[in-house]
Amino acid sequence: MRAFVEENTEVTSSGSLTPEIRLRLLTPRCKFWWERADLWPHGDPYWAIYWPGGQALSRYLLDNPDVVRGKSVLDLGSGCGATAIAAQMSGASRILANDIDPVAGMAITLNCELNQLSPFPILTKNILSVEQDQWDLVVLGDMLYDEALADSLHGWLKRSTWTFGTQVLIGDPGRSPCSGHSIWHELRKVAEYSLPEATKQQNNGLTSSAVWDFQP
Repeated sequence: MRAFVEENTEVTSSGSLTPEIRLRLLTPRCKFWWERADLWPHGDPYWAIYWPGGQALSRYLLDNPDVVRGKSVLDLGSGCGATAIAAQMSGASRILANDIDPVAGMAITLNCELNQLSPFPILTKNILSVEQDQWDLVVLGDMLYDEALADSLHGWLKRSTWTFGTQVLIGDPGRSPCSGHSIWHELRKVAEYSLPEATKQQNNGLTSSAVWDFQP
């Protein structure tokens, strides 16, 4: 798995909101950028793209380290692991990266190494279906793209907030197919960022992304 990820991604730190974080991503210089999708031998490589919501969330944590310093942080749907890496760079005391794709787990480990960080724990099962743990902060980016998933997340996040007093920050450009979902009535925008040109081009001209505080 390590060899596969290394061979089919490119190390890059350009074209995103966080040039201080190096990541292995799928870029136009990678074979599978151009190959037919059905030739990819694993699940869809969502982890290999640095999505706009994750970029905004990672930038926000790097610019506002007090949000995470000394706190326990769960990065839900971690993908490439950039937001968990930003949390560690900003002084989080405990981190768990969660993504259901085991290839993402390997990519997160490699991305920690790229940034000379000690790997943090990674859980590759659906955390929404296991008993909830206590976290000071839950972060998630670009996950409000499906009504059923948004429903599951909404209920899980409300229970975390009400039971443990957990703070929840969501990175999302605000243009998802679920923009009419009831969770949006409980989100308050705390930061907005103009996206770099490369990210705009990869996201159909999307110009900005934001960080939202969940207040159920």
